[in-house]
Amino acid sequence: MPKRQIFYSFHYKPDCTRASKIRNMGVIEGNTPASDNDWETITKGGDKAIQKWIDDQLSGRSCTIVLIGQNTAGRKWINYEIEKSWNDGKGLLGIYIHNLKDIQGNQAIKGNNPFDGFTMKRDTSKLSNIVTTYDPPYTESKQVYSYIHQNMESWIEEAISIRENY
Repeated sequence: MPKRQIFYSFHYKPDCTRASKIRNMGVIEGNTPASDNDWETITKGGDKAIQKWIDDQLSGRSCTIVLIGQNTAGRKWINYEIEKSWNDGKGLLGIYIHNLKDIQGNQAIKGNNPFDGFTMKRDTSKLSNIVTTYDPPYTESKQVYSYIHQNMESWIEEAISIRENY
């Protein structure tokens, strides 16, 4: 099976290192991250420029993985990425990354489920009742990494399958 094209959604500043670890696993192919300088240029263009960059990055992707850190839930652009991904028919899943170490070697506290903030129009259930989130059952960073690495491919396929049913 060819590698899936994935979009990663995450809170940039606090979770960049954690996200890089996952993106570099080699299990799947993901979008190219904006460098700090590129991101500054994009954000200087305002909301329209940010939205265009996100839309361009989502184009051609089959699944969006929301990397859930301490303050991911409720962020404007993460919410946009979730809503756009769902409305475009992409697979959608969440992975809690708080126990992966950041560049300073620190872990974070578990954040809220970002899918709780969305209600389905047809039956008023929460998107979090449909989209699966994975919380690795380890506290040691290397074990968390290994668990994500071993399972990510099957999680992606499951997310795509779930989305096809809605």
